[in-house]
Amino acid sequence: MYDLVIIGAGAAGLSAGLYAARANLNTLVIDKGLEGGQIVNTEKVENYPGILEIGGMEFGQTLKKQAESFGCKVVMDDIQEVDLTSNPKVLKGRIDTYEAKTVILANGASHRTVGAEGEEVFSGRGISYCATCDAAFYQDKEVYVVGGGDAAVEEALFITRFASKVHLIHRRNQLRASEDLQAQAKANPKIDYMWDTEVVKFSGDKMLSSFDVRNIKTGETKTISSDDTFGVFVFVGYVPQTALVEGQVTLEDGYIVTNDHMATNIAGVFAAGDIRAKKVRQLVTAAADGVVAAVSADQYIAEQEGTLYEGLVQA
Repeated sequence: MYDLVIIGAGAAGLSAGLYAARANLNTLVIDKGLEGGQIVNTEKVENYPGILEIGGMEFGQTLKKQAESFGCKVVMDDIQEVDLTSNPKVLKGRIDTYEAKTVILANGASHRTVGAEGEEVFSGRGISYCATCDAAFYQDKEVYVVGGGDAAVEEALFITRFASKVHLIHRRNQLRASEDLQAQAKANPKIDYMWDTEVVKFSGDKMLSSFDVRNIKTGETKTISSDDTFGVFVFVGYVPQTALVEGQVTLEDGYIVTNDHMATNIAGVFAAGDIRAKKVRQLVTAAADGVVAAVSADQYIAEQEGTLYEGLVQA
C-alpha cells in the first residue's frame, strides 16, 4: 500500500514524486519509458529557470535521482487498467498490481506527428514541436512550420521574432486558424505559404539537412535542403494519454479537467502536466503542476486520516 502512486515519470510526475517523498509520503512513480518524458528528445533545455543549459536526457535523469534521494521509488511498468473510485485505488500493470491512497495522473500528452519517414529519427535534431523551447536556435535562419490550425499559426508568428523567414506548410489551400490569427499571419512579411502540401520524408546525417514534400493535388515531389542550419516545427495537435482513465475522470477535448489544486472529479485523484486541460504546456509548468498535485495529495491524506495538516517542508 502506497500513500501516493504517480503514473508518469516526466517533469510533472517526478516533481510530484520529489515533493511527496520529501513530505514523508510513501511514494511510487511508474512509467513505461525513460525518465524525463518528452524532454528526453530535446537536445538542449535553455528556458528552465535557474538552469542556463542542460541536455534533455540529463535533465530527466537528474530529476529522477533527486526524487529518489528523498525516498521516492521509481519503477518501470505499463499500467493497463485502473480503478480510481475504489478504496484503496488499484492500478494493474503488465508486471505488477499497485494499491494507493491517492493517485496523480501525469502520463502526459504526445505531440501528434505528421507520419513522415524519418520523423522520429530527427525529432530534437532539426524537428521540433515547441517554438517557445527551440525558436531561439534559429536566429536569422529559415524555418518551416507544418500545420494550419491556431497552434501552427500562433507558433509561426512567434518564430518570426527570430527567423529570417517562416514557411507555413499546409495540406489544404487555406488555413483552419481563426480569422484574427490568419489576418496577423497574412500581414507579417516574414510568413509565406506552401499550400496543398504534405511532408513525406526527413533526411540527414546526425542533424536534419533536407526533407521531401509532395503536392497533394499534382503529386509533384520536391526536396527542400540548405547548407545552412534550418528547422522544421510540427504543430498538428496533441494526443493526451487519457485512454486509461476515460469514463472515470472528467475530460475536456480528451484532456483531464482539474481545479487549481490539480484535483479531478474523483476524490484522491489528481492530474498534472500535459495531460491536464490548460493553456500552456511547458517543462516549467509541468513541474509546477506536479508540486501542486503533491501538496494536494498530502493534504487529502491528512484530512482523510484525521491528522493535522502542516504542509510540506518549505523549499
